[in-house]
Amino acid sequence: METTPVLMKQLVEDIAKALVDMPEEVSVRELNGEQVTVLELKVSPTDLGKVIGKQGRTARSIRTLIGAASMKLNRRYTLEILE
Repeated sequence: METTPVLMKQLVEDIAKALVDMPEEVSVRELNGEQVTVLELKVSPTDLGKVIGKQGRTARSIRTLIGAASMKLNRRYTLEILE
């Protein structure tokens, strides 16, 4: 079950790379806490709008996917989009 967090990190990375113009600049860092694992998503400044979307809709959708997947893994995940 050690590979499970890697799958969540990969999920976020794959989604972000599909959305942006510069996929090579996408990076996801994982910070494990006792209760929650934080996934920090960093993209090129020019691609920030694509990941966030109009009125944050895209970011909210990614967070919804993470929430659904995390319920299956019995672990809470949150997504932080870094500027």
